[in-house]
Amino acid sequence: MLGGVGDGSVRRCGPPTQAETARRARHYGRGVPLETSYEHPAPVRVIAQALSGYIARLGVVWVEGQVTELTRRPGTSTVFLTLRDPVAAVSVRVTCPRSLFDALPVPITEGARVVVQAKVSYYLERGTLSLSAADIRPVGVGELLARIEQRRQLLAAEGLFDPARKRPIPFLPSRVGLIVGRDSAAETDVLRNARRRWPDVAFRVEHCPVQGPDAARLVIEALSALDHDPAVDVVIIARGGGSIEDLLPFSDEGLVRAVAACATPVVSAIGHEQDQPLLDLVADLRASTPTDAAKRVVPDVAEERARIAGLHTRARAALERLVGQERRSLAAISSRPVLANPAAMIASQQRTVSDLLERSRRALHHRLERGLGELAARLGQLRSLSPLATLERGYAVLRTGAGSLVTDAASVGVGEQLEARLARGTLWVSVDSAAVDNTAVGRATVEEEGEA
Repeated sequence: MLGGVGDGSVRRCGPPTQAETARRARHYGRGVPLETSYEHPAPVRVIAQALSGYIARLGVVWVEGQVTELTRRPGTSTVFLTLRDPVAAVSVRVTCPRSLFDALPVPITEGARVVVQAKVSYYLERGTLSLSAADIRPVGVGELLARIEQRRQLLAAEGLFDPARKRPIPFLPSRVGLIVGRDSAAETDVLRNARRRWPDVAFRVEHCPVQGPDAARLVIEALSALDHDPAVDVVIIARGGGSIEDLLPFSDEGLVRAVAACATPVVSAIGHEQDQPLLDLVADLRASTPTDAAKRVVPDVAEERARIAGLHTRARAALERLVGQERRSLAAISSRPVLANPAAMIASQQRTVSDLLERSRRALHHRLERGLGELAARLGQLRSLSPLATLERGYAVLRTGAGSLVTDAASVGVGEQLEARLARGTLWVSVDSAAVDNTAVGRATVEEEGEA
């Protein structure tokens, strides 16, 4: 296809042929400059592929920089970083596998300096350059933090940071042990604030270096001396703020183990709120600053007095409420009829008892009278049937000397002695003569003849 241009020349327009594109593609990745001209321009894809080929020749590189942006999208397996040169305003995008990023010994945050082992990649679709990270290592402060983190994980696995092993701080220690640098602001803060809160508090101060190569060893010796003092109830290890390198002795493994083995409760007051050496994790109490340590170890006289006054007021109010409630309950109970006039209930029961007593007396009297009447009737019957009643009418009972009753005169001989039982007394009689009464015999004879 031919077309005119401004200078009147004629050139070939349109895309190159497929054979020409293939020929150019064979040369751009071999370091051979592309042959392009106004008449024969290269397509964008060819230029992009050439750039990708040139960049791929760099291979794996180590890059140092500062993390200025960190993106972790939920549900993705890639972490995106922006690595910036701290001197020049140059930055590059870094992609890191999430498994590699999560396995780092110390978490990487924005602002950290790192060294990244990565392969440079050029994305044809977007025309962007990025680094694909294979390894990330913190440098400078990050390296120190990584070592401290490894030490923290080791000691935590041994249970030295377990909250269950921490001891309570005494409410009002008789003497406070203080490990601090000589003539330091931390010592002034602790002593001034503690005595302001409780003027009679006693201190035993052990001065030693709080930074440098011998600091950890000397702090351990001071801690041992205070731990063996029976008058010391609690120990404060205090230091003002500083860099991570300055606070490094308070992450020393020997010091951490010495605090864990200490029998006296230990309070850590190192640096500021954002500082957290390993001593803070093993101590029985962590104070954000030396001033905070004094406030948390020594009670405030004014606060305790106010608390006591408040408790006294609450106790008095509670007692008054209890007494008032009991009074109202007693008044409600006493207003009932049975308690308003207790004698009424007694009188009513007394009348009931009197009525029952009178009824029982009448019943007993009637029963006795009826019993006496029955007894008299039975006695009369008994008397009427008794032989003595017959004897009272002048009859006598005769017995022979052998004790047999005499009922027939014919059974007694003349001169025989008989016993005559009278109604009152006994007679012994002698039979002079005996006459037989034939009346009964004659009556019997008459009756027999009549029947015949």
